[in-house]
Amino acid sequence: MDYHPWLPNLDYENEMIREIGVNSIDDLFKDIPEEIKLKRLLNVGHSKPLSEYEIYLRLLELENKNAKLRMPPFLGGGVCPHYVPEAVKFVISRSEFYTSYTPYQPEISQGLLQALFEYQSLMADLLEMEVVNSSMYEWGSALAEAVLMACRINGKKKVVIPASINPYHKKVLETWTYGKEIKIKEIPYTNEGKINLEVAEKEIDEETSAVYIQQPNFFGIFETEIEEIVDLAKKKGAITIMGVNPLSLSLIKPPGEYDIDIAVGDGQELGLPLNFGGPYMGIFATKWDGKLVRQMPGRLVGLTTDSEGKRGYTLILQTREQFTRREKATSNITTNEALMAIANAVYISLLGKSGLRKLAEEIYKRSHYALLEFERKGVGKRKFNSDFFEEFTVSFPISYGKIHENLKARGIYGGLKISDKDAIFCVTEVHTKHMIDEMIDEVKKIVETS
Repeated sequence: MDYHPWLPNLDYENEMIREIGVNSIDDLFKDIPEEIKLKRLLNVGHSKPLSEYEIYLRLLELENKNAKLRMPPFLGGGVCPHYVPEAVKFVISRSEFYTSYTPYQPEISQGLLQALFEYQSLMADLLEMEVVNSSMYEWGSALAEAVLMACRINGKKKVVIPASINPYHKKVLETWTYGKEIKIKEIPYTNEGKINLEVAEKEIDEETSAVYIQQPNFFGIFETEIEEIVDLAKKKGAITIMGVNPLSLSLIKPPGEYDIDIAVGDGQELGLPLNFGGPYMGIFATKWDGKLVRQMPGRLVGLTTDSEGKRGYTLILQTREQFTRREKATSNITTNEALMAIANAVYISLLGKSGLRKLAEEIYKRSHYALLEFERKGVGKRKFNSDFFEEFTVSFPISYGKIHENLKARGIYGGLKISDKDAIFCVTEVHTKHMIDEMIDEVKKIVETS
């Protein structure tokens, strides 16, 4: 066939379909459930193009549909509100950053490469891991990449995860491993909300490729059996993966101190606002081990010198398929969250070691105060009798769905419902004592009138 790469090849559609071994275009999408396929163009409510002012009015109309909240949301589930310093917004608003896409001639973009190098260095200090890439999409995809990476390294197909994993991350992991014959096995949690070590000892065997631990876990609880889990994994030749809340590392041992192979997480806690689901920023790091570093997805920015002996920055590892790796690429991710990574770097630089510690301590105290107030006022009780950070689970005497809807009607967004009477609440530095007290008082009124 005489193809012209710069022109559409619609005239050769049937030939291309035969070449890839399918009967029709529809066969390419057979794995997509029928109920979610779009069978018509979306109706935006207008039959003609709109002027700029008409679009402005339409956007105002949509904006007014948003809930008017009296205070920051208490919604848990791994994404929490934090105060973002103006300096962070100012730096990432500079045109050389916010208009930059992943550079295809990277060495020309020395400023962007330096900023990403600084991010990698700061994150490496926080995690106490030697090698950090210049970001992934978010926590879920970083975890999925870590699992695929482990399976490539040791050729095994079994992955052990805790039942206390963030369920949204689990869904991403299941999607990415679907069709690759990778078996995912869950370790249940105890009545304290922690990994069941006895089950872990039976489940982690010679067939295990990777073992994942989340710290704190989905319920906000600090896992206390990490050393034992890591030891079990290493004895069986499995790669260890640890998901972390980066803010909590100011209070607890970082992954590097556990001799973790791969660390993942999300930079949302470090200077990224809530914004209708993103963008977030996936953290990905490994210890200094050739077999790990060579299989890392994404990009590594390195420090070097140019032909004149001056300091310079370059991409020393770029495993995407568009570059020299082609079909041997470790990942099909075609971009990174560079702007969000720079926001993380600015945020960490502003707070510094002592600032991050003070912030984490304040969050710890406020979240514990909130749980104690739930119990003191007889509104709800803790579900797990374990220490926690930022997020905690409360059990209520009535359906939490009813509590949540009534709170929203009063301008308060409560916790994340995880069962009929249980919800995860998130409390950070943006929730004042007055806000916490007011929210719990409103819950008390709802419970008492039900």
